[in-house]
Amino acid sequence: MINIDEFMKKSEFLVCVDSDGCAMDTMNIKHFHCFGPCMVDEWELEPWRNEILARWNDINLFTMTRGVNRFKGLAMILGEISEKYRAIEGVDKLIEWAESSRELSNSSLEAAISRNPDAVTLKKALSWSIAVNAAIKKLPESEIKPFPLAREGLELAHGKADVAIVSSANLDAVLEEWEKHSLLPHTDIVMAQNAGSKAACISALLKKGYDRANVLMCGDAPGDLAAAEKNGVLFFPILVGKERESWQELMDSALDALVSHSYAGEYQERKKAEFYKNLGQ
Repeated sequence: MINIDEFMKKSEFLVCVDSDGCAMDTMNIKHFHCFGPCMVDEWELEPWRNEILARWNDINLFTMTRGVNRFKGLAMILGEISEKYRAIEGVDKLIEWAESSRELSNSSLEAAISRNPDAVTLKKALSWSIAVNAAIKKLPESEIKPFPLAREGLELAHGKADVAIVSSANLDAVLEEWEKHSLLPHTDIVMAQNAGSKAACISALLKKGYDRANVLMCGDAPGDLAAAEKNGVLFFPILVGKERESWQELMDSALDALVSHSYAGEYQERKKAEFYKNLGQ
């Protein structure tokens, strides 16, 4: 696997693709069975388990914060829990780190802990994240799979453009899942949680010489749209609950619109409107 320093532009066009909830049908199962339950266990929140898990799923799956980085989501809900249920020691330190750190990953959290050895909640956040990764590895293999037509869509995109995975998920999990389902051959570079925010990843890719009008970010979450808009590139939504139809449209019309320079304008605005409507906005 090459890194951003080694990556070289081969095509005039670039398609960036998120992983969880976009190419891989993994978001619901990971949040239902790993992220939320591990948080309840780590902070001993069993008395309020059902309502806290429901709130975790709202934040991470079903509202405009869908797809938020795991540590940002954790800081958000622990802040709420500290106010509503019971005090969470040191939650302000976690919130501060999640808001200010350039990189939000286990390794960057370890570095923060080394600078703040008494930060209890930072240590517990790392313990939680490690437990989440272990729980994800134990999920039934049959449940970890791409959305219908994702592989075909990636293959078609790769014939017209360079393809980059731009994800806030754990790097090892992304590589394992995409390799297992033969998606990696249709990509040129993997930029995951350890590479920085999605906006930072797109920015780094643009420095390889792409015209912003020739770059398309495909994603299922508001953070994907925000990353695209921050960099002035195009956005194609994989709509929650309509993933197969979205991948079909990418193959049928969106990729052709990208390479014919007709995506910006009416087509782009229509896709954004569909995206907001689909998430209840």
